[in-house]
Amino acid sequence: MAMDVFGLLGNPVEHSLSPPMHEAAYDELGLEARYVTFEPAVDDLGAAIEGARTLGITGLNVTIPFKQDVLETDAVAVDEMATRIGAVNTIDFSGSEPTGHNTDASGALRALRMHDVTVEGATAVVVGAGGAGRAISFGLADAGATVEIANRTESTAHELADEVPNATGHGLEDGTLEALLSGADVLVNATSVGLEEDATPVPADALYDGLAVLDAVYRPLETRLLRDAAAAGATTVDGAWMLLYQGVEAFELWTGREPPVEAMNDALRSRL
Repeated sequence: MAMDVFGLLGNPVEHSLSPPMHEAAYDELGLEARYVTFEPAVDDLGAAIEGARTLGITGLNVTIPFKQDVLETDAVAVDEMATRIGAVNTIDFSGSEPTGHNTDASGALRALRMHDVTVEGATAVVVGAGGAGRAISFGLADAGATVEIANRTESTAHELADEVPNATGHGLEDGTLEALLSGADVLVNATSVGLEEDATPVPADALYDGLAVLDAVYRPLETRLLRDAAAAGATTVDGAWMLLYQGVEAFELWTGREPPVEAMNDALRSRL
């Protein structure tokens, strides 16, 4: 019986948490499979994907700097959600041609729902209009939320809001977040503020009991934003949940199997 090979395309990839998370799933289910990392040169993406297909690789995750570049290659047919978001983070080779997907949006939604956060009909404030902000904004809007996108460069927030249904763009001038959050149900930090630093993009006094706060940052797991949110009585969702569920969704796409979420979560958190 041939071994299934899955992997990660990125550059660099050495700090990725995907290998232990996926390998834990294979071990738990007794699958003959391995998850390996690939680091092609930045201009060799198309050749790398073609090579993976030729070698019979079953599925690939895609990370920086290739998530947008996949859309420019002829090697992959990209699904509608990944096209709208403008980034691919998962490639499935099981069909007649490789297909590109984006599981970041659903990863964020599943992380919120796992914490009993209702998204349908909610007002969500997303801070940051980069890659994570784009994916999460589309996911929230598609799930029935009204999305308020706040970004340091206000024009970028407006451009994204023009693409996302039921979305409005804002800058980050003084008082904007406080005003937006006063009527919000969900707050998402989709910036890198708080990544390996004790900083937050949101004033602590704007947080309150009844708000749900997802921080896409997962190093550290407990960011200053999440500490402030917990102190205010808000529901907190750390970035590892989003990372977990985007991996869970990739596993489902590739294998069609019920993923062992607990084993994947344990493996992920043991390395954070």
